Amino acid sequence: MFSNPRYSTRGISETVPILTQIILWNCIDSMKAEKDYLQVFKLVANGSNQQVTHTQEEPPYERIFTFPSDYPITAKIFVIDDETHSTMLLAEEY
Repeated sequence: MFSNPRYSTRGISETVPILTQIILWNCIDSMKAEKDYLQVFKLVANGSNQQVTHTQEEPPYERIFTFPSDYPITAKIFVIDDETHSTMLLAEEY
């Protein structure tokens, strides 16, 4: 899962800094747990830090971390793998 071509929506491209996008893809790549087709990221701007909560439903998974960011945002992001490609999109684009 998530080893196929990757895409991001216009909303992601216009809202989420590219460094943050790369970090989110890396979170999926570095998961030790079995991956669900739907990865969920809740981002919260916390001063000059970006807080990220990464979850999935099956098997249950949660990781919370913070990193410094010049442009922290507050957003909910889905990354969906449909076996032919993976797409990162804002929750409101779903």
